[in-house]
Amino acid sequence: MDPSNRPTLTIPARLCPERPVAIAAFAMLAAVSLLPVLLTPIPAMVDYPNHLARMSILSGNGTPHANPHYEVAWAFYPNLAMDLLVPQMARLMSVENATRLFLLLSQWLIVGGALFLERVRKGHVHFAGFAALAFLYCLPFSWGFVNFEFGMGLALWGVAVYLMLAESPWPLRFAANLIFVAALYVAHFFSLGIYGATLGLFELSRIHQRQIAYPVAAARFGALAVPPLVLFAVMHMNAGSIGSEGTSWFLGYKPIWPLRIMNGYNPTVAAITGLALMISLLFAARRGVLKLESAGSWLAIGFVLLYVVIPSRLFGTSFADLRVIPAAALILPAFCSLSLPSRAWRMTALAGISGITLINLAVVFAVWLPYRADYAAIIASFHKIERGSRVLVGSTGDAGDPPFADLTSYPMYYAPTLAVHYANAFVPNLFTETGKQPVRARETVRGLATPDGGVLPASLLTAIATSQPLAEVPPFVRTWARDYDYLYVLGPRAANPLPDLLDVLDASERFVLYKIRRKSWTEAAAAQSGRSAITVPLHTWPQLPLAPSSPPPRPNALDP
Repeated sequence: MDPSNRPTLTIPARLCPERPVAIAAFAMLAAVSLLPVLLTPIPAMVDYPNHLARMSILSGNGTPHANPHYEVAWAFYPNLAMDLLVPQMARLMSVENATRLFLLLSQWLIVGGALFLERVRKGHVHFAGFAALAFLYCLPFSWGFVNFEFGMGLALWGVAVYLMLAESPWPLRFAANLIFVAALYVAHFFSLGIYGATLGLFELSRIHQRQIAYPVAAARFGALAVPPLVLFAVMHMNAGSIGSEGTSWFLGYKPIWPLRIMNGYNPTVAAITGLALMISLLFAARRGVLKLESAGSWLAIGFVLLYVVIPSRLFGTSFADLRVIPAAALILPAFCSLSLPSRAWRMTALAGISGITLINLAVVFAVWLPYRADYAAIIASFHKIERGSRVLVGSTGDAGDPPFADLTSYPMYYAPTLAVHYANAFVPNLFTETGKQPVRARETVRGLATPDGGVLPASLLTAIATSQPLAEVPPFVRTWARDYDYLYVLGPRAANPLPDLLDVLDASERFVLYKIRRKSWTEAAAAQSGRSAITVPLHTWPQLPLAPSSPPPRPNALDP
């Protein structure tokens, strides 16, 4: 290629005469977007404390400080981006800083990948970077789907490299595709699916435009498909998996998610900013200033169909359909043209996208900064429990469900799992699902683990302790007062539900820590059986009339 014809990293004056203003606005937004992670030792993301606890287990494995309740069990399955990288980084810094650095790296991959993809496709950068910043704290990212975020950023770079090598010799294209398929498989399975769907739709658009012959197209599709097929075959031969089996459809949420996608903490702000963005895009499209190129139309239609047909829970991955929305928002700008006719239009567009980004960032700051004190309080409470103890988690909410009525309470949902890191404790709702995490409970406590991460209502625990007849109880809490040493109850502080069994050790606005008096449970069992507490054998401990069951499925079991 003639060097004079190579694409350059510039914004043409005909597209944006106010280039210095746009560059300054982008730099300011990018810097502000990184501040939440830089200013908070533990980001207030729902899944983040759970992931940090798992990183502690992996980093301490094989050392004198290893957690006595968990073991590391590697297998050939995906969704391992942070599990592979963070323990290596933790050799040079603390586990907390290594996990935060991984999150910052994921954000850099998202923004940098969007810019690189647009540059490769158009020969310049224009507005893809602004789109990436607007979605940097969208619902799946702000809830802590960190492996997906890392994988999605990697997918953007992979698509860009594929497009850059589209006319290169096939061995080079095949090698590049092989590298990215392997990396995406390890990082996150759904990100691999987004990568494959994007390239498949792109090649279909080229066939439709008669840019390539059918035999060439067939060869390209074959080259794209061979690496993932080989990986899946190797996975099955090695008894690997992608996650739990089964799918779930929540069709009623599909019309709702586009209005909730922009913000993971405030549905009203999410709806306002989401509607503002959609109305602006529709207005620009109707006025002819925003246009999808042919490949972009194929991609847009493909993403819409994928969102409609994909289950909400796929291979144990929750919110699978939801993840399609940020993927489309990050990829499609590279296949659009935006030609604003005047300075007023350009400044209005710049102010609009900056305003949407800043409004959502303001919500993130409003939630994350106060959580520094909340997380500090629960970390301080870990010093009041014995190292190596067993810690149960309950909630004052109905049925232990996540607090969807108040999403600002949601980041506390997994905070007690930090006891795994700070007190070498066992916490049953640590993520240990086979096919997703290379960590599992040891045999001595495996029957107490609930790998789907659910939190039970305190009312259920009270009913069990008072031997009230119940129709269904998860096995890991049937004798909870005997099996656990401490109990965290999340939610507003309330009166001690079992003063004869529980002693308050610590409390804050978001949790209460109780010490469980096992002797009280033993004496109660002895009273019911007519024997002394000393002579009650284990098989006579009070058992509720339970129907055989497994732990109830968590309605929104989150994915890493």
